[in-house]
Amino acid sequence: MSYELVGITVLWIFLFGYLLVASIDFGAGFFSYVSSVTGKRHIIHNVIERYLSPVWEVTNVFLVFFYIGLVGFFPDSAYYYGTALLVPGSLALILLAIRGSYYAFSTYGIKSNRIYLFLYGVSGWLIPAALSTVLAISEGGYISEGADGSISFQFLSLFTNIYPYSVIVLALVSVLYISAMFLTYYASKAEDEGALNIVRKYALMWSAPTILASLFVFYAIQGHNAEHFANMLDRAWMFVLSFLFFVIAVYYVWRRRRYGLAFLCVILQFGFAWFGYGSAHLPYVLYPYINVYEHVTNPAMAYALIVVFVLGLLILLPSLFLLLRLFLFDANYVKGIKNGTGGRSGKKHI
Repeated sequence: MSYELVGITVLWIFLFGYLLVASIDFGAGFFSYVSSVTGKRHIIHNVIERYLSPVWEVTNVFLVFFYIGLVGFFPDSAYYYGTALLVPGSLALILLAIRGSYYAFSTYGIKSNRIYLFLYGVSGWLIPAALSTVLAISEGGYISEGADGSISFQFLSLFTNIYPYSVIVLALVSVLYISAMFLTYYASKAEDEGALNIVRKYALMWSAPTILASLFVFYAIQGHNAEHFANMLDRAWMFVLSFLFFVIAVYYVWRRRRYGLAFLCVILQFGFAWFGYGSAHLPYVLYPYINVYEHVTNPAMAYALIVVFVLGLLILLPSLFLLLRLFLFDANYVKGIKNGTGGRSGKKHI
């Protein structure tokens, strides 16, 4: 494998990590708000809080690594994406700021305020929608380059084309599906039957919309980027496996069995779909302007970045494993009885 492919593969792995971790985080916040509206927050509050307390601080590490690596490996991406990401990027930053403010202010007792809960839950749900527009823009058709090398972004095309909406819809429903599936597993580990019944219903409720949204993306990309769609058909086996793991995951949740295996199938479901989509997108980072072979940085810089990012993975993944092992899946912590509190340990954010 060439160093260009190694570089983009490492970046894609970081982005997949963000997809999983951030989806659980953002979806949990949204479910927290929904439960407060439906009067069931007292039932699932503890399970969600015990997940978010030790994890929310590390969620954006994956995203930061990806964007730094994208510009490092492919310097032209900053030039082409700069204008295009002005609106969705600014919106994502604003939403992240709102969400981060809630974490900061929750220490001072506003966590039960309905307005703050609304801003917290909805902002987290909309962040993936804002960020997902990057994938839509990467398919081409929204950026044009003049004869003098100037870049212009076609905002009207972005808002009048069906493909960006399909990606946004998939991002919105996938966040809730992934989060609900994980919380179902987590509630079962906590032996919290009340919370389990609620989040299990969320998982089943958002499973069908996730598949329908995926089919919507296939339909939309066929008309928007025929070359990418043809490449995806060449990798149809990856998407078939993705669907099979979806069926297995939903089956186990529906039968109330083996929730841990069900969530593993969710990871594999999105893993095959994610890497199938990404490999079909090659060799382009941005159709048709940025090619991984033609616009990569110089070899010395590329090798240095690969070493740094691989080392970053080797540090980040074991750290995340220790976080899960020592906190999230500690036998006492998951049941809320650690440190003799009879409830939760650590700061309360929800």
